[in-house]
Amino acid sequence: MPERASDNRRHRHPLLAALLALLPLAAAAQEPAALEASAPALGAHTLLTHSEGEGVTPAVTAPMDTQPSGSSFIVLNGGYAKNANAPDDSYANRWKRIGRSVSYNGYGDAFNVTAYVALAGKGGAGHTVRVDKSGYPEGEISLPFIEVTHAGVLQDVAQNYAEPGLVLSSGSVTTTGPALLVAVWWGDGAFKHMTTRPDSGFTLLDSYLMLPDNSGVQCAVAYKRVDAAGTYNVRWIGSPIQGAILWLFAFQARPADTH
Repeated sequence: MPERASDNRRHRHPLLAALLALLPLAAAAQEPAALEASAPALGAHTLLTHSEGEGVTPAVTAPMDTQPSGSSFIVLNGGYAKNANAPDDSYANRWKRIGRSVSYNGYGDAFNVTAYVALAGKGGAGHTVRVDKSGYPEGEISLPFIEVTHAGVLQDVAQNYAEPGLVLSSGSVTTTGPALLVAVWWGDGAFKHMTTRPDSGFTLLDSYLMLPDNSGVQCAVAYKRVDAAGTYNVRWIGSPIQGAILWLFAFQARPADTH
């Protein structure tokens, strides 16, 4: 009868009532974890280097396992301007140049660095990037390749050429929510051994700072994960004193991926 059903609901077992009361709390507890899973994060990464006179063409990065979908990728090509060719990769992603090539000071425009990004790309096992060194195959080159997972938007990017100093500051990027920041440092001094480290909560990923006698292209890569909208930069602290070409990328998820 309707009256009895209503009575049963009013007098349900105390343990069942307690469990039902916890359901909204459990759902609320899952929300931060879901947001964490969908926020941009560091994926696979590697740094290929060829020392001067011992390079080959093509320059091919070590294979690494990347996500099948949902990631964005960064590649920077630092070395001889005559080898400043665009990358391609083993999953046929579409690479877009970010800004212009930046020439090193003091080398007569013989050396430069160029940045490329593939947004919301394809990946998988044994993922490699290659650059054809058509101008001077034996020449030195440094080629970082970085994956950012759960990232379909390059929200902001800053590029500047810091004057020589022990502390070098990047430009600033602004985010509208959780983001993965990737910073890349390219020292311009004629040194074989040097140090550099990022501050502002960034973690060093890959670097090429102890060069062989036949020289190479200095490079360091760092990252930071941020949970809120804001404006961010990074300072690089090192020695000896030199200038550096600096990049800072801010990646975010596509709006639909955050719900």
